[in-house]
Amino acid sequence: MAADVLDDLEAEQDGIERILLTLTDEQWRTESGAPGWTVADVVLHLAQSEEAVALSASGGGDELNWHRFGATVDEAMATLVRTESGAPPLPRWQAARRASVAALRAADPQTPLRWVAASLKPRTLATTRLAEHWAHALDITGPLGIDYPDTARLRHIAWLGHGTLPYAFSLTGEPNHPVYCELTAPDGSTWTYGPPDAPSVISGPAGAFCRVGARRVTAEESGLTTTGPHALAALRVLRNYAA
Repeated sequence: MAADVLDDLEAEQDGIERILLTLTDEQWRTESGAPGWTVADVVLHLAQSEEAVALSASGGGDELNWHRFGATVDEAMATLVRTESGAPPLPRWQAARRASVAALRAADPQTPLRWVAASLKPRTLATTRLAEHWAHALDITGPLGIDYPDTARLRHIAWLGHGTLPYAFSLTGEPNHPVYCELTAPDGSTWTYGPPDAPSVISGPAGAFCRVGARRVTAEESGLTTTGPHALAALRVLRNYAA
């Protein structure tokens, strides 16, 4: 993982903010790519999440206590959005995202912070926030027909997806299988993750790999190439998040 993930998180959020500032009232009410949520609901969810990041990174712990709102993380998030929907979410997200980045920058980089499924070091938590903002940016821009091109910031998300494969396999009851990823970056360069001598290999566009991990496309829809005994299984369980 590159050392500038906090800068890249901020840059991703800057890009999203520029888009959000152009939206009409009708666009805010449009159904997003996140089932059951409008564009406004998606931004509210991001605001709520960033407030929790700022609280955790500043030493407040996980006082939001996710499990009180649902049996799963997804259920809890849906409940929180439903409970607080109504007010325009943009100012709240703008304040929350700046507070969370500032708190992550100030946090001890070696001290894990409490988060939803596990404690994470600040830069790893920042990487998960980058992954979530990118995925929800697709949910916002796709239905509105707004271009949202892939960038070099995806390298963090690809790193996260590959790095959480042991966890993803464990959710299915399978042991971890070594997987090598050779991904084509948006600029045409190559990003690699994992041991080069691994018997299972995933190759193709980094954007497709990250979309599979975000559960925006399936392994079969992605166009990625899988070779070896466990590559397709790895692609099917791939996730850019822990839940």
